[in-house]
Amino acid sequence: MPASIRDATPDDVPAITAIYAAEVLGHVNSYEYEPPDTVEMARRMHALLDTGYPYLVAEDGGGIAGYAYASSYRARIGYRFTVENSVYVAADRQGRGIGAALLERLIAECGTRGYRQMVAVIGEPTNTASIRLHEKHGFHHVGTFHGIAWKHGRWLDTVQMQRGLGPGNHEPPHER
Repeated sequence: MPASIRDATPDDVPAITAIYAAEVLGHVNSYEYEPPDTVEMARRMHALLDTGYPYLVAEDGGGIAGYAYASSYRARIGYRFTVENSVYVAADRQGRGIGAALLERLIAECGTRGYRQMVAVIGEPTNTASIRLHEKHGFHHVGTFHGIAWKHGRWLDTVQMQRGLGPGNHEPPHER
């Protein structure tokens, strides 16, 4: 059964927290060292929702299989039409198209909200699954920061990818 994508709710926070904790502890897709608890994850979710960003979950087989959200790329006002995406899929459900479904819906949601650019910040050039996912959804490689972070006893590179939303940067934005 394909994943069903919907808006996240506070009831989803425990599952989101568990998915993120596995990433924090075992991988380099997040540069945090300690996984946040459910209280902190709920605070983060509400901060994004309260400022109008989309926050989505994928249900697959009755449980939360993954989640995605958009957030501000940078805080300064000139960046207000650019978002950064985050997509996480539970380890036992990867490779089933869940990340693609989440990213596709996230792109659509951000486009309808008037954002014009989406940036992906991918931990490590060896994360080819994430790079391919973003390429399939129209992202192009714009650069790699070398040795920008330290985690798990090594320096990490970070890949930056970008795609336009709606008319992108080909016409002025509508003020938000």
